[in-house]
Amino acid sequence: MPSPSRTDLEAYRRDGAICLRGAVDPVWVERLREGVATNMTDPSPLAQVYTPKDQPGAYFGDYCNWQRIEAFKAFAFDPANAGLAAAMMDTERVQFFHEHVLVKEGATREVTPWHHDQPYYVMQGQQVVSFWVALDPVPRAVCPRFVAGSHRWGKLFYPRRFKDGSDYQYTGTDFEPLPTIGPEHELLAWDLAPGDVIAFHFLTIHDAPANPTTHRRRAVVFRWLGDDVVYVDRPGTPSPPYPDMGLRQSPGEPPNPDWFPVVWPPKKELQ
Repeated sequence: MPSPSRTDLEAYRRDGAICLRGAVDPVWVERLREGVATNMTDPSPLAQVYTPKDQPGAYFGDYCNWQRIEAFKAFAFDPANAGLAAAMMDTERVQFFHEHVLVKEGATREVTPWHHDQPYYVMQGQQVVSFWVALDPVPRAVCPRFVAGSHRWGKLFYPRRFKDGSDYQYTGTDFEPLPTIGPEHELLAWDLAPGDVIAFHFLTIHDAPANPTTHRRRAVVFRWLGDDVVYVDRPGTPSPPYPDMGLRQSPGEPPNPDWFPVVWPPKKELQ
């Protein structure tokens, strides 16, 4: 991956989402496509298909498969990719959180509701970033949309169910209902080519339209943790459901490297 420019870094800090053109080369794109095919053929118990059986298309999601799908692990551990994450987060140390496969086949009607990611997670901090790696051409009308600057609102909003867009209205938290996203908000979206990457903050509000085209929209999202990230308890079942998977941490502790590997700096620099 190329290094981000100063303009890229300033835009990321200001807007909470930027497009990095051609950040992933064609060899990686093909490897990730093969990884997605493996994942869809052999989904994990965490996989979801959000499209009802009697509806056209298919909206597939799955995550936390990097330990069994080599392409995902190789991408996450590649120093060029982890180093770009370090630059975006302005952090000395990068830990890999998880990958997330998102596929909307052609004619899929389901939308991804407005939300931001951090309230779903057992990790919290400001030095965080996700890389949404496009594996197909994505018209702007099908691209995820991001509310510019929403990562700086200083709020946590109720997480939402992807199946119907309803809120998990947890009591005893500082979560709030998400405000209506309207014309007063600046929305960011792009026409994407395979290998383009959307880098966005865990707090940036975003959605994703349906895919009425005849072409599939495949993406793998890689999520990264920086120096200031700590474990937090979440109500209900967080996503990914790490406590149910066996993770045991106390609030305020840094992410356990046995679960969230240190991928930057490269090991030779840690010795």
